[in-house]
Amino acid sequence: MSRTRHIRGSRLATAGIAATTATLLATALAPAASADGRPSRATALANAASALVEHATSLGLTSAQDTSVRDVVVDKDGTQHVRYDRTYRQLPVLGGDFVVHLTPDGAYRSADRATRSPLSLPSVTPGLAAPKAADLAVNALRAANLGEALKKITAKPRLVVDALHGAPRLAWQTQVVAQDSLGNPVARSVLTDARTGAQIDAWDTIETATGDGKSLYGGTVPLETTLSGSTYQLKDPTRGNTYTGDAANKTDLCIFGICFSRAPATLFTDADNHWGSGTTSDRSSAAVDAQYGTNETWDYYKNVHGRNGIAGDGKGSYNRVHYGNNYNNAFWDDSCFCMTYGDGDGTTFGPLVALDVAGHEMSHGVTSKTAALTYSGESGGLNEATSDIFGTMVEWYANNSSDAGDYLIGEKIVRSGFGKPALRFMDKPSKDGNSADCWSSSVGNLDVHYSSGVANHFAYLLAEGSGAKTVNGVSYDSPTCNGSTVTGIGHDKVGKIWYRALTVYMTSSTKYAGARTATLNAAKDLYGAGSTEYNAVAAAWSAVSVA
Repeated sequence: MSRTRHIRGSRLATAGIAATTATLLATALAPAASADGRPSRATALANAASALVEHATSLGLTSAQDTSVRDVVVDKDGTQHVRYDRTYRQLPVLGGDFVVHLTPDGAYRSADRATRSPLSLPSVTPGLAAPKAADLAVNALRAANLGEALKKITAKPRLVVDALHGAPRLAWQTQVVAQDSLGNPVARSVLTDARTGAQIDAWDTIETATGDGKSLYGGTVPLETTLSGSTYQLKDPTRGNTYTGDAANKTDLCIFGICFSRAPATLFTDADNHWGSGTTSDRSSAAVDAQYGTNETWDYYKNVHGRNGIAGDGKGSYNRVHYGNNYNNAFWDDSCFCMTYGDGDGTTFGPLVALDVAGHEMSHGVTSKTAALTYSGESGGLNEATSDIFGTMVEWYANNSSDAGDYLIGEKIVRSGFGKPALRFMDKPSKDGNSADCWSSSVGNLDVHYSSGVANHFAYLLAEGSGAKTVNGVSYDSPTCNGSTVTGIGHDKVGKIWYRALTVYMTSSTKYAGARTATLNAAKDLYGAGSTEYNAVAAAWSAVSVA
C-alpha cells in the first residue's frame, strides 16, 4: 500500500539548509502559539527549519538532498518533535527519515535518524533497466504465493536510494500487485539492487490480520448516524464522517495505486435507526461491528492520545464489509484510507469485524502516518506488534462486557476449524505454534506476524507482569526469558508509552534494540527517569531478551 507521498520541500544549500521564502513567510504570518499556549505547528516547523540549518552536518544533510515534513508533535509542555523524509538528487530515500526534537523554547535538543550512514552515490543512473526490475518483482510475487494461479499481475518500478540495508545504494522499488484465484488482492514491494539486479528485500504491502467481528460480537452498541430525509445513513458526523458500506462480495482491481475498479462501499441505510440483528443473515450486522470498531478506535486515539483521526487531521476513514467470497482476512489500505473486512469461510473464521481486529488494522494507518515502520524484518515485527498492542488497547478502552478486554488477538473470529482459541497470545506468543517469545538474532527472519511476538510478550509483561494470573476471567501464565520476575504497571500506561515511542522516537528502520531505547525515552518523558514505569520498561525488555 502507499505509505508516504514524497513532496519537494526545502532545498539544501551548500552551507546548510535554506528554508524556502514561502515557508518563512507563512511562518511569519502564522500565530506563534495555539489556544492552549503551546507553540503552534507553524512555530515548530520554523524552529525545526532553523535547526536543520544549524545541524546539517550532524544530520548528514548535504546540497544534494531535499527534505519534506511528514508529521509534527507538540507536547503539553511545548517540547516539539518534527519528523522528516528526505530525497537524494530528487530520489526518495528509504531509511532517510529522521525526527528533530526541540525544547519548549525552540532550541535543538537531539534527533533520531533511521540511518546514520553518509548519503552519497557516484551516480543515480541504474545499470538494470526498469522492465527487468519489474520482471524480477513479478517472479518474487509468484515465489511468495506458490501454488496460486495469480492473474492481472502488474508491476511498477521506481528508482530510490536504499539506506535501510547497509551502505546506501541505488535500487528499484517495485510495487507488484495481482489477484489470487478468488479475486482477492495480493501485493508485494520488492527492492532490487539497480546495479546488480540482486534482490535486497521484499515485503507484503497489504497489511493484514486474519479474523474478527462486531454486533455479531459486541452485543448492542451505540452508533452515531446521519439522517438524510427520512432515511438514516451509517455515517458518523461526529467522527470525521466515517461510514460503512457493503462491498457486495466483490473485489478491487488496482494498478500502480490507481484503481480501475473497486469493490463498492454502498452506504448502509435504515428506516428506524436500529441496525442489524446480531446474526449473519442480516448483512447490516457485520456493518454494525465495523462501524463500532471504527468509533472505538477513533475515540481511543483521540481521548487517550489526543490524536484526531487516523492521520491526525480530523478526517474519517470508511469501512467495506462483505468483501470477496469467503475471504478469510481484513486489511487496512492507505490508498483508499479504508478498512476492508471479509466474511470468513465459516469453518476457520467467521466475519472478521471484531473489535480488536478493527483496532489492529486501523492502527496500521497510524503507523503509516508516523514512524512508517518498514514491513519487513524486525521493523515489520514491530509494525505488526504495534497493531496488536493498540488493537488490544482499543478493546480494553471500549469496556464492552460482550467483548471484554484481554490479551488474546482475534479470539472472537476463530472457528473450530482453526484449532486454537485465538490468532495470537500476548502472554506467551509461542502458544500459536509460530511466534517468538524471546528475541534472538534470527527473529528478523520470521514472518512479521510471528516476529511480532517479542514485542507482544514485552507489552503483556509490562502491563500485567510475569507468572500465572486471571485477568477479566481469562487465565494467563507468562514466562520470562531470563528467569526474572516482572511487575506490571497496567495496560493504560503501556498504551501511552508505546504511542509516544511510535510517534516521537521510532523511525522506519527501528529494530528491537531501538524499540527498547524508544520506549525508555517515552517512559522518561511521561513518568521521569528512574521512575517505577521507566524501570519496568527496562525490566520487561530484558525479560524478553532485548538488551
